[in-house]
Amino acid sequence: MATTLIFLQLAIVLALIFIGARVGGIGLGVYGMVGVFILVFIFGLKPGNLPIDVMLIIVSVITAAAALQAAGGLDYLVGVAANFLRKHPEHITYYGPLTTWLFCLVAGTAHTSYSLLPIISEIATAQKIRPERPLSVATVAASLGITGSPVSAATAAIISTDLLGGRGVELKDVLLICIPASFISILIASFVQNRIGKELEEDEEYQRRVAAGTINPEKDAAIIETFQKSPRPGAKASVWAFLFGVALVVFFGSFPALRPSFLVEGEMKSVSMPEIIEIIMMSVAALILLVGKADVKEAVRGNVFGAGMNAVVAIFGIAWMGDTFFNGHMDFFREHIADIVQQYPFLFAVALFIMSIMLFSQAADVRTMYPLGIGLGIAPLSLVAMFPAVNGYFFLPNYPTTVAAINFDRTGTTRIGRFVVNHSFQLSGFITTIVSIAVGYLIITFLY
Repeated sequence: MATTLIFLQLAIVLALIFIGARVGGIGLGVYGMVGVFILVFIFGLKPGNLPIDVMLIIVSVITAAAALQAAGGLDYLVGVAANFLRKHPEHITYYGPLTTWLFCLVAGTAHTSYSLLPIISEIATAQKIRPERPLSVATVAASLGITGSPVSAATAAIISTDLLGGRGVELKDVLLICIPASFISILIASFVQNRIGKELEEDEEYQRRVAAGTINPEKDAAIIETFQKSPRPGAKASVWAFLFGVALVVFFGSFPALRPSFLVEGEMKSVSMPEIIEIIMMSVAALILLVGKADVKEAVRGNVFGAGMNAVVAIFGIAWMGDTFFNGHMDFFREHIADIVQQYPFLFAVALFIMSIMLFSQAADVRTMYPLGIGLGIAPLSLVAMFPAVNGYFFLPNYPTTVAAINFDRTGTTRIGRFVVNHSFQLSGFITTIVSIAVGYLIITFLY
C-alpha cells in the first residue's frame, strides 16, 4: 500500500511538471505549488526545503544583467562579438558556438544567445557554410555556458548550503570541472558537425529558395559588413562594471579564506557563497545604473528581467515540490535504488537528463533532483561532473533558443525532421552532454 501511494504521488508530480511546462512562463512554478499543496494537505508530507538562496541569487544576478541590458552593455558586447566573427568567417562553426558559450558563461543566462544566433546564421550563409552546422552547436553551447557560469541560477543551486555547498564543494570546484569540460565538448561537437549534411550550395532546400528569389547569394556575400554597431554612452563602462562583479564572485569563490568572517557564538564563521553573490551582484547593479546612465524602468521592461523573474517563480514551485516529494520518501529510495545508483552513477545522470526535458530549467532540475542524489550517497564531486546532464531540453525542439535558431536560418538547413526528434540539434546536444560529463569525470579523477 505504501509503495502504491509513493508511485501515485510520483505520477502526480510528473503530471504537474508536464502541465506546467506546457503552459510555459510562470506555469511551471504555479503548477509546482499545486503539487506542494497536494503532497502536504492531502498526503500529509512535510514541506521540503524552500530554495530561498537560489531564488535570491537569481534576483540579484538578473537585476545586474537587466541593468547591463538597459545601459546598452549587452548590445555593445554583441557588436564586439560580431566584429570578431566577421574577421574569421571561415571558422564560424568553431568560433560561433565558442562565442555564444562565452557570452552565456559570463552573463549567466542563455538569453544573450538570441542576439548572436542571427549573426552566426548570416555570416555562415555569406560564407557559403551550411548554417545548421554552427547554429546547432551554438544553441547547445548556450546551455553549457549556464552549467559553468559563476553567476547562473543553476550554479547557485549547486553551491547552495543545503546541496553541495554544505558538503565541501566550492564555486572554484564547479568552475574547474565544468568550464574545461564544456570547452572541450564544444570543440568536439563543432568538429563533428562541420562534417554533417550537404554543403550549402548542394542543399535542395537552399537551391529551392535561391530559385524562388527568397535568398540572394550576391547580397549575402556583403552582409557580414553590416554588423558594426555604435555603442550607447556608458555601454562600455557598464560592461566593465558587470565583469568586475563576475570577477569578484570568482575571486571569493576561489579563495574562501578571504571572505569576510565574524564571531558568532564564540566561533568564527565566514559569509556564505550565496550571500557573497547576492551582495556583490546587487551592488554591481547599482554601479551599472550609475556609470552606464541606465534607466531603471527600462531595466525592468527588458526581456532579461522578465525571463529571470519567470525563473524565480518556476524554482519556487517546482523545486519545493520536488524537495517535498523526495525528502518525504528518502528512506524508500535509499532502500530500493541506492545500491544500484552508487554502483552505476551514470543512471542518475540519465535521470537528470530526462527530468531536464520536462523542466526546461537547469536550476529547477538541480533543485528537484540533487537532493535525491545526495540522499542516495552519490559523491559530491561526481554530482558536479554530472552537472551538464541538466541541459537535456534540446531533445525536443521546442525550447525558445532552439525555435529561434531555426527561424534565424534563412537557408532552411536548420530544421525539424519528420519524426520531430530527428532535428538539427540532436547530435550536437548528445555529443556535448556525453563528452562534458566524461571529461568532468577525468578531471575529478586526476585532480582530486
